[in-house]
Amino acid sequence: MDDGPKYAQIPTSFGHELRACLRCRLVKTYDQFMEQGCENCPFLDMERDHDNVVNCTTPNFTGIISVMDPGRSWAARWLRIGKFIPGCYTLAVAEELPEEYQSVCQDNNVQYFPPKRV
Repeated sequence: MDDGPKYAQIPTSFGHELRACLRCRLVKTYDQFMEQGCENCPFLDMERDHDNVVNCTTPNFTGIISVMDPGRSWAARWLRIGKFIPGCYTLAVAEELPEEYQSVCQDNNVQYFPPKRV
């Protein structure tokens, strides 16, 4: 039985302190990533680790979508977030996850999709 979170924290603010996870594109504040890490990417060890939060998230993203039922949402499937937990996600990030963290994904048998180049 999976005892992980059933949904991601909702951002407590929608100002300049928002950041998006570079792997799953979950959007939360810097403080929320520091407090709980990323609910979809616990293997990135962001919880209480400033360097990992800064390296694995970005404040530069486009748009936000709130997803309540990712498995049934065509938009979530189209954005490749249909297997993640409910929460707020960005539509796009421009930066790639640094190579060392891409290796962490690979070591944990987790697929990483780099952002599409426009």
